[in-house]
Amino acid sequence: MSGNYEEGEGVRPEEPVIVRDRRKIDPETGELREEPIVEDAPRPADGSGPPAGGEIVDDAVTPASDVEKELAERTADLQRVQAEYANYRKRVDRDKVANTMAAKASLANELLPLLDDIERAEQHGDLNGAFKAVADKLVGTLQRAGLESFGSQGEPFDPSVHEAVQHSTSPDVSEPTVTTVLRRGYKFGDRVLRPAMVAVTDHEPEQEERPETLVDPAEPAEPPAREDNN
Repeated sequence: MSGNYEEGEGVRPEEPVIVRDRRKIDPETGELREEPIVEDAPRPADGSGPPAGGEIVDDAVTPASDVEKELAERTADLQRVQAEYANYRKRVDRDKVANTMAAKASLANELLPLLDDIERAEQHGDLNGAFKAVADKLVGTLQRAGLESFGSQGEPFDPSVHEAVQHSTSPDVSEPTVTTVLRRGYKFGDRVLRPAMVAVTDHEPEQEERPETLVDPAEPAEPPAREDNN
């Protein structure tokens, strides 16, 4: 027998091929399909090419539900990255401010002995002329940068900012009170650079005076008790 078939081999009838169109969008109407359409169409005997009246369908097409799920996951990842970056920027800005304040506080701490000299010169009346002008500019610059002085006579004693080097008692105060400031204290922002050196006076209750016994001169005095020698 001539042809493509060997002797003894019969001609096999064409088998129907099931083609599943899984596209969510109808190519003709452009509308969303509710369910996939299944079509039956014969395929050529040699197995090549698309079936008659049908098209080759890619079984790897991702359903719309999976696409939406993946999109939601990618959106959540993007939001998480944005939140982490925002927190990183805030932390960097906060550290930058803290480092700047620490550098200013360190410089101000080095200048405290100079401020003590200026204060002593002012107390002795030696702060005048060009020296006073320079001193005022220095103190003003440090104050604008954040340096504050504390410690004054009559304020309550606070061990967190006061260093007591002298102690006394008096009924004139109701609580531990700063009565003398020996050295002014300084702080930069919330950081105490140096406590104030002070003398503290505690409250001392007044001693109650005993009432005096009044004696009526018209009333005879009691005779002393006689000793019985027997």
